[in-house]
Amino acid sequence: MKTVFLLHHTREHEDHEDIKLIGVFSTREAAEQAMYQTKNEPGFCDYPEGFEIDVYEIDQPGWLEGFGE
Repeated sequence: MKTVFLLHHTREHEDHEDIKLIGVFSTREAAEQAMYQTKNEPGFCDYPEGFEIDVYEIDQPGWLEGFGE
């Protein structure tokens, strides 16, 4: 199966989250390199803990359950 690596950044605010998709990469190393390049940019450097890399398989659903209350 082909996998991709999504790099995103989240900033927590009192009443909401600000989530930015930085990019979709073919390797974890490429996603990590993009994170290192981005982490010193304005806004991102104030929230260095906000980066996350998620792994997804192409052509596979990522969410199969409904929404719970």
